[in-house]
Amino acid sequence: MGPRRTETAAEPISGDPKHAVRATRTAGRRMRSLLLDSASRLFKERGLAGTSISDIAAAADAFPSQITYYFRTKEALFVEAACRDMLYVARATEQAALRAQTPRDYTRALVETVTATDSVAFFAEALTLTRRRPDLAPLVERTIERLHAEGMRAYAEQIERHGWSSLRDPDASSRRFWALAIGVMVEGFAMGRSSEEMAAEMLRVLGDQATTRPAGDTARLHLVSGGEVSDSYSSDGEKSP
Repeated sequence: MGPRRTETAAEPISGDPKHAVRATRTAGRRMRSLLLDSASRLFKERGLAGTSISDIAAAADAFPSQITYYFRTKEALFVEAACRDMLYVARATEQAALRAQTPRDYTRALVETVTATDSVAFFAEALTLTRRRPDLAPLVERTIERLHAEGMRAYAEQIERHGWSSLRDPDASSRRFWALAIGVMVEGFAMGRSSEEMAAEMLRVLGDQATTRPAGDTARLHLVSGGEVSDSYSSDGEKSP
């Protein structure tokens, strides 16, 4: 007999005291996260068609009804899992690049981190799926805007911190980076290229993104305020409040 499963989605709480409501919400967020973790792994291993709702539920020690409760359909779960994975990758690239001391090292850190995962290709599949399911497109659109906004913020902060001179507007640099990453990695996976080959191609196309500022040039890049861009990534890949 397998492990006992506990239904958490719809159990009523007698009297609904505030602490019980908070506990129920916390349990719900935990279950959503477990389902997304399991779905992400299985979808990347087997694809959308090769993964069933029952497979995901079993991997998360949940009931199939909990998947439909939280996500409605397998396709909606696929898109949300892919979007969350993409935001995790964006956060990892940002953290890896924090250690860079030169513009070239910064670009290399971004590229090597993003090409070391299959999450970008997973996200590209979600983009394709929304052509047949336009109701799922808003989540993808929000994710793309988050990528651009957070990439712009992180790049602008690095320029300000090190005194670099950007060759492009930070927003344009961020959008160019992610568009190139998706294109190169979709092509690379289709052609069976290694992560090293995809990284080399990205670096070749990107070229220099910034230069060190000439001595005596004290001009500073104006940073957008926190209210002008989307919220930073939270620990679970969702927006911070």
